[in-house]
Amino acid sequence: MNIKKWIEKNTSSLFGKTVAVTGSTGGLGREICKYLAFLGADLILLDRNPEKAAALKQELNKEYPKTDILTFTVNLESEESVISVCEKLENLPIDFFLHNAGAYSIPRHKCKTGFDNVFQINFASPCYIINRLLPTLRERKGKVIVVGSIAHNYSKSDAYEPDFASKKKASLVYGNAKRYLMFSLFSLFKNETEVSLAVAHPGITFTNITAHYPKLIFALIKHPMKIIFMKPKSAALSIISAFFTDCRYCEWIGPRYFNIWGRPKKQKLKTCGEEEIQQISLSAENILRQYTLE
Repeated sequence: MNIKKWIEKNTSSLFGKTVAVTGSTGGLGREICKYLAFLGADLILLDRNPEKAAALKQELNKEYPKTDILTFTVNLESEESVISVCEKLENLPIDFFLHNAGAYSIPRHKCKTGFDNVFQINFASPCYIINRLLPTLRERKGKVIVVGSIAHNYSKSDAYEPDFASKKKASLVYGNAKRYLMFSLFSLFKNETEVSLAVAHPGITFTNITAHYPKLIFALIKHPMKIIFMKPKSAALSIISAFFTDCRYCEWIGPRYFNIWGRPKKQKLKTCGEEEIQQISLSAENILRQYTLE
């Protein structure tokens, strides 16, 4: 089945709906935004690079002139930036909040919140935004969609060091942050009746987040990666599917074959036990209490 036929069969119009998207200008984010604009949604682009966001807005408006697009600059490493953008978003009619932004192998440092920046970007900041937007989303019977990762299964969480600040291996640090994001939200939304949650993942695809290897190694592997793994245009379908798929507790959507290839499929997650989910949930609550400047 080609992409056009999949879209016709598995989606419907989003006309009149507003979607806020973090990480909108990355390889996966751009493709997601193109699909959303095609489906008629209005967009709020949340990105750390205002120039790239403005260029994407211009590109989308050229192809979809009826699409209303707002752009807000937000740095997910910065507590002040995140709180500022929340104050703007709370006054807007948002139907869907999609957290797509992510950081994998980047220079590490401690943020003002006291947490490792990879943990801050991938868990603490998006979780804070989602909690702040819940009242707005409840008014509109909205939905939260977050991009998870198969990397969440690389390690188990540590209640004594939630952010893995002392760990060196990028896959462990990133995977732990995604584990916190996914399972804290499963717990948060378990008894939520007004706003729904969907966790989706693209498998492995060639985007900026995969371009973290040394230059020589990356030059050798980038072309085979493009051949072996799905392109962002295909990988983005799992995230688009999340807009139209009802997910229950600890279910997620991703490529059907080994979580790497194929069209989207909803599957039950068995990678985190209830005891650990409860521990992650308690840690998340404590982290959010520490997060605000107040």
